[in-house]
Amino acid sequence: MRVVNIGPDPSLAYRPNLQKDKDDYRNYEGGILFNRVFKTYSLMHTNQTLEFVKKKSSEWTQFNHTQMGMMDVITSLDQLVDESDPDVDFPNSFHAFQTAEGIRQEHPDKDWFQLVGLIHDVGKILALWDEPQWAVVGDTFPVGCKFQNSIVLRNSTFTDSPDEKNPAYNTEYGIYEPNCGLDNVLMSWGHDEYLYRVMKHNDCCIPEEGLYMIRFHSFYPWHSHGDYMHLCNDKDLQMLPWVREFNKFDLYTKTTDLPDVDVLKPYYQSLIDKYCPGVLQW
Repeated sequence: MRVVNIGPDPSLAYRPNLQKDKDDYRNYEGGILFNRVFKTYSLMHTNQTLEFVKKKSSEWTQFNHTQMGMMDVITSLDQLVDESDPDVDFPNSFHAFQTAEGIRQEHPDKDWFQLVGLIHDVGKILALWDEPQWAVVGDTFPVGCKFQNSIVLRNSTFTDSPDEKNPAYNTEYGIYEPNCGLDNVLMSWGHDEYLYRVMKHNDCCIPEEGLYMIRFHSFYPWHSHGDYMHLCNDKDLQMLPWVREFNKFDLYTKTTDLPDVDVLKPYYQSLIDKYCPGVLQW
């Protein structure tokens, strides 16, 4: 894991030329960060097996690691640069406020949506608690069934995956029933599922639409490519437009126009106090 503590001035940590057209985002074929990204996904696609996912889920849903308030966790992400992200190389906390402010401008009446923008990546705190980044960041995908072609770097990073060779897991449905619902599907372990579980465990009152955004915002094969629809139930399909709406802000607010976090904190602390107050169990 690469952890960078850059202090209050991020100017040395991000790359130039981030004012990009939409087609330039999520470039997994080249670019200045490609080698870092390829290594992270190679490790992820080799090691994220059904057995591994069950193990990590059991380990991290005891919620006995620590107790922290939400803003403290967000602030701690100043130490983290996501090694799976081909678009940015500055700390994750800045992206949190960028996303929230983008949503606030377009959805001023939905404060819960704004809060989801702020906290959606908070599960990446796992990387600061000694989990390797390939078990924390990056796009997610179902395990226990065939890996679809829309998964990032699908053709070059699954060669050493034991599940790829397991006949019980490499069919279209694998261990699942048709239209079983994503709630019954095991996703590759990472920050999406972890934060979703933290929200549920601590009885946070974010609406179901927001919980779907948290849980599936990294599930690009589903919300951006239309794969895995054969596993979805009616509820998943009803929630899909919300996840897609969130994705616009998650992806296209990544620029070098960094927000004044100190000015924004009081407003977002009020949202935290409303929807996920106090000290939470992690």
